[in-house]
Amino acid sequence: MKYLRLSLRQPDWMLHPMQQFIREHDVVRYEELLSWNIETGSETEYELFYVEADREPYEGALASIESIEWYEITDIDEESFYVYLCQKTRPEDETWREAYTALNLVVLPPVVYDSDAAFEMTLVGAGEDLRTLLDSLPTDIDVTVHSIETFDRRHETVATGCTARQFEALEAAVAVGYYEVPREGTLGDVASELDCAEGTASDLLGKAESAVMERLVNRHTN
Repeated sequence: MKYLRLSLRQPDWMLHPMQQFIREHDVVRYEELLSWNIETGSETEYELFYVEADREPYEGALASIESIEWYEITDIDEESFYVYLCQKTRPEDETWREAYTALNLVVLPPVVYDSDAAFEMTLVGAGEDLRTLLDSLPTDIDVTVHSIETFDRRHETVATGCTARQFEALEAAVAVGYYEVPREGTLGDVASELDCAEGTASDLLGKAESAVMERLVNRHTN
Protein backbone atom coordinates (compact mmCIF):
# COMPACT_ATOMS: atom_id res chain seq x y z
CA MET A 1 0.00 0.00 0.00
CA LYS A 2 1.30 3.43 -0.94
CA TYR A 3 0.33 7.06 -0.56
CA LEU A 4 0.36 9.81 -3.15
CA ARG A 5 0.65 13.47 -2.22
CA LEU A 6 -0.12 15.81 -5.09
CA SER A 7 -1.36 19.28 -5.97
CA LEU A 8 -4.00 19.96 -8.62
CA ARG A 9 -4.89 23.20 -10.36
CA GLN A 10 -8.16 22.89 -12.27
CA PRO A 11 -9.27 25.03 -15.22
CA ASP A 12 -11.95 27.61 -14.48
CA TRP A 13 -14.80 25.58 -16.00
CA MET A 14 -14.16 22.71 -13.56
CA LEU A 15 -14.15 24.78 -10.37
CA HIS A 16 -16.72 24.74 -7.60
CA PRO A 17 -18.25 28.25 -7.27
CA MET A 18 -16.33 28.82 -4.02
CA GLN A 19 -13.07 27.85 -5.73
CA GLN A 20 -13.94 30.29 -8.50
CA PHE A 21 -14.49 32.96 -5.86
CA ILE A 22 -11.13 32.18 -4.27
CA ARG A 23 -9.34 32.45 -7.61
CA GLU A 24 -11.02 35.65 -8.75
CA HIS A 25 -11.00 37.64 -5.50
CA ASP A 26 -8.23 38.54 -3.10
CA VAL A 27 -10.23 37.41 -0.08
CA VAL A 28 -9.14 33.88 0.87
CA ARG A 29 -5.54 33.39 1.89
CA TYR A 30 -5.72 29.76 2.97
CA GLU A 31 -8.35 27.05 3.40
CA GLU A 32 -8.49 23.46 4.59
CA LEU A 33 -11.27 20.94 4.05
CA LEU A 34 -10.94 19.17 7.39
CA SER A 35 -13.67 16.55 7.13
CA TRP A 36 -16.72 15.59 5.11
CA ASN A 37 -19.58 13.13 5.14
CA ILE A 38 -21.93 12.12 2.33
CA GLU A 39 -25.40 11.07 3.41
CA THR A 40 -26.14 7.49 2.38
CA GLY A 41 -28.67 7.21 -0.42
CA SER A 42 -28.88 10.93 -1.10
CA GLU A 43 -27.03 13.75 -2.80
CA THR A 44 -26.48 15.64 0.44
CA GLU A 45 -23.04 16.18 1.93
CA TYR A 46 -21.70 17.87 5.04
CA GLU A 47 -18.30 19.54 5.15
CA LEU A 48 -16.10 21.26 7.72
CA PHE A 49 -13.54 23.88 6.67
CA TYR A 50 -10.85 25.93 8.36
CA VAL A 51 -10.53 29.29 6.60
CA GLU A 52 -8.22 32.29 6.74
CA ALA A 53 -10.07 35.03 4.89
CA ASP A 54 -12.03 38.25 5.10
CA ARG A 55 -15.27 36.97 6.59
CA GLU A 56 -17.85 39.37 5.14
CA PRO A 57 -17.13 38.83 1.41
CA TYR A 58 -16.51 35.12 2.03
CA GLU A 59 -19.89 34.69 3.70
CA GLY A 60 -21.52 36.68 0.92
CA ALA A 61 -20.12 34.23 -1.61
CA LEU A 62 -21.36 31.24 0.42
CA ALA A 63 -24.85 32.67 0.61
CA SER A 64 -25.02 33.14 -3.17
CA ILE A 65 -24.27 29.51 -4.11
CA GLU A 66 -27.38 27.50 -4.96
CA SER A 67 -25.94 24.09 -4.04
CA ILE A 68 -25.25 25.20 -0.45
CA GLU A 69 -28.40 24.60 1.61
CA TRP A 70 -27.14 26.06 4.88
CA TYR A 71 -23.94 26.97 6.65
CA GLU A 72 -22.63 27.97 10.07
CA ILE A 73 -19.52 30.08 10.70
CA THR A 74 -17.58 30.02 13.97
CA ASP A 75 -14.94 32.70 14.42
CA ILE A 76 -11.48 31.80 15.71
CA ASP A 77 -10.00 35.30 15.59
CA GLU A 78 -10.22 38.36 13.34
CA GLU A 79 -8.79 36.56 10.31
CA SER A 80 -9.76 32.89 10.67
CA PHE A 81 -12.90 30.84 11.23
CA TYR A 82 -14.51 27.43 10.80
CA VAL A 83 -17.27 26.80 8.27
CA TYR A 84 -19.70 23.90 8.69
CA LEU A 85 -22.04 23.51 5.74
CA CYS A 86 -24.53 21.30 3.99
CA GLN A 87 -24.77 21.21 0.22
CA LYS A 88 -26.19 19.19 -2.62
CA THR A 89 -23.60 17.17 -4.50
CA ARG A 90 -22.91 18.64 -7.93
CA PRO A 91 -22.48 16.39 -11.02
CA GLU A 92 -18.93 17.76 -11.40
CA ASP A 93 -18.09 16.62 -7.87
CA GLU A 94 -19.50 13.15 -8.49
CA THR A 95 -17.38 12.78 -11.62
CA TRP A 96 -14.23 13.76 -9.76
CA ARG A 97 -14.93 11.43 -6.81
CA GLU A 98 -15.66 8.50 -9.09
CA ALA A 99 -12.15 8.89 -10.49
CA TYR A 100 -10.62 7.71 -7.22
CA THR A 101 -13.42 5.68 -5.58
CA ALA A 102 -13.54 3.40 -8.63
CA LEU A 103 -9.87 2.66 -7.96
CA ASN A 104 -10.50 1.93 -4.27
CA LEU A 105 -8.42 4.92 -3.16
CA VAL A 106 -8.88 6.70 0.17
CA VAL A 107 -8.45 10.44 0.70
CA LEU A 108 -6.56 11.48 3.83
CA PRO A 109 -7.70 14.88 5.12
CA PRO A 110 -7.07 17.72 5.14
CA VAL A 111 -7.42 18.90 1.56
CA VAL A 112 -5.51 22.19 1.45
CA TYR A 113 -6.50 25.07 -0.85
CA ASP A 114 -4.24 28.00 -1.67
CA SER A 115 -5.18 31.55 -2.68
CA ASP A 116 -5.47 30.48 -6.34
CA ALA A 117 -7.91 27.63 -5.56
CA ALA A 118 -5.33 24.97 -6.35
CA PHE A 119 -5.46 22.17 -3.78
CA GLU A 120 -3.12 19.63 -2.25
CA MET A 121 -4.35 16.22 -1.18
CA THR A 122 -3.09 12.81 -0.10
CA LEU A 123 -4.50 9.54 -1.44
CA VAL A 124 -3.79 6.03 -0.15
CA GLY A 125 -4.11 2.77 -2.08
CA ALA A 126 -2.32 0.28 -4.28
CA GLY A 127 0.62 1.70 -6.21
CA GLU A 128 -0.82 0.64 -9.56
CA ASP A 129 -4.14 2.31 -8.79
CA LEU A 130 -2.42 5.56 -7.81
CA ARG A 131 -0.52 5.59 -11.09
CA THR A 132 -3.71 4.80 -12.99
CA LEU A 133 -5.34 7.82 -11.37
CA LEU A 134 -2.47 10.06 -12.43
CA ASP A 135 -2.63 8.74 -15.99
CA SER A 136 -6.40 9.26 -16.17
CA LEU A 137 -6.52 12.88 -14.99
CA PRO A 138 -7.63 15.31 -17.71
CA THR A 139 -4.74 17.00 -19.48
CA ASP A 140 -6.09 20.46 -18.67
CA ILE A 141 -5.53 19.87 -14.94
CA ASP A 142 -2.08 21.00 -13.84
CA VAL A 143 -0.66 18.20 -11.67
CA THR A 144 2.32 18.38 -9.33
CA VAL A 145 3.37 15.12 -7.65
CA HIS A 146 5.12 15.75 -4.35
CA SER A 147 5.71 12.14 -3.33
CA ILE A 148 4.69 8.52 -3.88
CA GLU A 149 5.90 6.35 -1.02
CA THR A 150 5.01 3.34 1.09
CA PHE A 151 2.30 4.18 3.60
CA ASP A 152 3.19 3.32 7.19
CA ARG A 153 1.51 5.05 10.12
CA ARG A 154 4.20 3.70 12.47
CA HIS A 155 6.65 6.14 10.94
CA GLU A 156 4.69 9.21 11.87
CA THR A 157 6.74 12.13 13.13
CA VAL A 158 6.16 14.18 16.27
CA ALA A 159 4.55 16.77 14.00
CA THR A 160 1.90 14.37 12.72
CA GLY A 161 -0.70 15.81 15.09
CA CYS A 162 -0.38 19.24 13.47
CA THR A 163 -2.62 20.42 10.67
CA ALA A 164 -0.93 21.47 7.44
CA ARG A 165 -1.35 25.14 8.34
CA GLN A 166 0.02 24.63 11.86
CA PHE A 167 3.09 22.90 10.46
CA GLU A 168 3.51 25.73 7.97
CA ALA A 169 3.51 28.10 10.95
CA LEU A 170 6.24 26.05 12.63
CA GLU A 171 8.30 26.15 9.44
CA ALA A 172 7.89 29.91 9.24
CA ALA A 173 8.87 30.31 12.90
CA VAL A 174 12.04 28.31 12.40
CA ALA A 175 12.89 30.22 9.22
CA VAL A 176 12.70 33.63 10.93
CA GLY A 177 14.60 32.52 14.03
CA TYR A 178 11.63 32.54 16.37
CA TYR A 179 12.95 29.46 18.20
CA GLU A 180 16.59 30.54 18.28
CA VAL A 181 18.21 31.13 21.69
CA PRO A 182 18.28 34.03 22.16
CA ARG A 183 15.21 34.61 20.00
CA GLU A 184 15.98 36.36 16.70
CA GLY A 185 12.53 36.51 15.09
CA THR A 186 9.30 37.92 16.43
CA LEU A 187 5.71 36.77 16.27
CA GLY A 188 5.20 39.61 13.81
CA ASP A 189 7.87 38.09 11.57
CA VAL A 190 6.06 34.75 11.64
CA ALA A 191 2.76 36.45 10.82
CA SER A 192 4.42 38.24 7.91
CA GLU A 193 5.71 34.94 6.51
CA LEU A 194 2.23 33.44 6.77
CA ASP A 195 0.48 36.57 5.51
CA CYS A 196 -1.85 36.64 8.50
CA ALA A 197 -2.47 38.61 11.70
CA GLU A 198 -0.22 38.15 14.74
CA GLY A 199 -3.17 36.71 16.64
CA THR A 200 -3.65 34.04 13.99
CA ALA A 201 0.06 33.22 13.96
CA SER A 202 0.06 32.95 17.76
CA ASP A 203 -2.96 30.63 17.71
CA LEU A 204 -1.40 28.40 15.03
CA LEU A 205 1.93 28.15 16.85
CA GLY A 206 0.26 27.49 20.19
CA LYS A 207 -1.80 24.60 18.84
CA ALA A 208 1.16 23.21 16.88
CA GLU A 209 3.44 23.34 19.92
CA SER A 210 0.79 21.63 22.04
CA ALA A 211 0.38 18.82 19.47
CA VAL A 212 4.13 18.32 19.10
CA MET A 213 4.84 18.28 22.85
CA GLU A 214 1.97 15.90 23.61
CA ARG A 215 3.09 13.48 20.91
CA LEU A 216 6.73 13.71 21.98
CA VAL A 217 5.91 12.95 25.62
CA ASN A 218 3.50 10.14 24.74
CA ARG A 219 6.04 8.56 22.42
CA HIS A 220 8.55 8.20 25.24
CA THR A 221 6.16 7.26 28.05
CA ASN A 222 3.93 4.67 26.33
